Amino acid sequence: MNLDLTQLVAIAAALGWASGLRLYSVVFLTGAAGALGWVDLPGGLRILQSPWLLGASGTMLLVEFLVDKIPGLDSVWDALHTVIRIPAGAALAAAVFGVDQLTWTTAAALLGGGLAATSHLAKATTRAAANTSPEPFSNVALSLLGDGLVPFVLWLSWAHPVLLFVTLGTALVATVALVWILGRFLRRAASAVSLRYRRPMPPAAHSEVSR
Repeated sequence: MNLDLTQLVAIAAALGWASGLRLYSVVFLTGAAGALGWVDLPGGLRILQSPWLLGASGTMLLVEFLVDKIPGLDSVWDALHTVIRIPAGAALAAAVFGVDQLTWTTAAALLGGGLAATSHLAKATTRAAANTSPEPFSNVALSLLGDGLVPFVLWLSWAHPVLLFVTLGTALVATVALVWILGRFLRRAASAVSLRYRRPMPPAAHSEVSR
């Protein structure tokens, strides 16, 4: 199947955005879809069909699925993957066009990296805010939502590329609003904790400062 430009850009955008949420899920599902013959992957992505890569990404997918359900540990995982998800999203998006179309490959890398950064930031901020709540249910619900979004977005890029652009555009607007709101909430929470545990200055030290 020959993919037109709209389809290729949609796939690149979906791979970039979804990598910011669940990188290993993106790698495994894309490779598995190609290996099973469900889709005809562009040449630069066919390496994902390798049995070795499928095994490695499948194992990491399982690890991430479990870790992402544990409050606190999920934020540590997100922090560690800040330096992994964004460049990986850029690389996957660039691979859609291969090395023969340098201009489009570069543009796809920038698109994929930017989308991976925004979705990763939204995920990390949302989960950090959820971790301030003592109950674990909101954390698990958000994690399951992320698990479901990745295959949906990938499918949308192949089946309905124009609808994918609308979906990602809406998601980007929501991300900006979400990060701004939750960012203010987290700053206030951090300030409250800091004030609560700040020790008063001893009287002797206070007298020295007054002099």
